[in-house]
Amino acid sequence: MKYIKPLLATFTFLMALVTSAMSATQVEFETSAGNFVVEVYPEKAPVTVENFLKYVNDGFYNNTIFHRVISRFMIQGGGFERDLTEKATRPPIVNESNNGLLNQSGTIAMARTPDPNSATAQFFINLADNQFLNYTSPEPDLVGYCVFGKVVSGMDVVHKIGIVPTGNNRGFSDVPIRPIIIKQAKVKSAPAAK
Repeated sequence: MKYIKPLLATFTFLMALVTSAMSATQVEFETSAGNFVVEVYPEKAPVTVENFLKYVNDGFYNNTIFHRVISRFMIQGGGFERDLTEKATRPPIVNESNNGLLNQSGTIAMARTPDPNSATAQFFINLADNQFLNYTSPEPDLVGYCVFGKVVSGMDVVHKIGIVPTGNNRGFSDVPIRPIIIKQAKVKSAPAAK
C-alpha cells in the first residue's frame, strides 16, 4: 500500500504533462515556398483563434496567396486568390490585441483596416519585433493588432517568403512577382478531449 500513493502521484503528474502537450493546437501551412507550422493560443485570444480555425477547417485558405510581403517587416496572406480576387469572408471579429501577446518576430496576428474591429480572415506573420503594432491604449489609433499564435517550425520558410521580389499589381503594392501560394492549411493537432 505504501508504494501505491507515490506511484499514483507520479502517474497523475505524467498524465497532466501529456494532456498539456496534447492540448496545443497547431496549424500546418503547405506553401509553394515550403511548409511551416503555427501554434495558436485560444486561452489568450479565444474569439480570434476560433475564427481562424473555422477558416482553416473550411479550407478557406487553400489556394490563396501571400499578397503583401515587406522584407524585415511581415508577410500577409489569407484573403486573396492567385489573380488577386478577394475572397468573401464571414463578419469581422472583435480585436483581442490587449491580451499580453506582442508582435514579435515569428508571431502570427490578424490583419485589419483602420477600424480596430474589422479583422476577418487575413493574417500576417511578423518578420521582426514590430513594437508599433502592439496594444498601448483603447484609443482606435493605439489598439494595435491581435497576436494569437507563433510559428513553431519552418521559420526559415517564412523568412524565405519575406525576401522574395515584389512589385505593384492591380493597384496593390508589395505583391510577390512570383505568387507564393498557400496550397493547404490544416489543423495538425487538436486539443485533447476533456
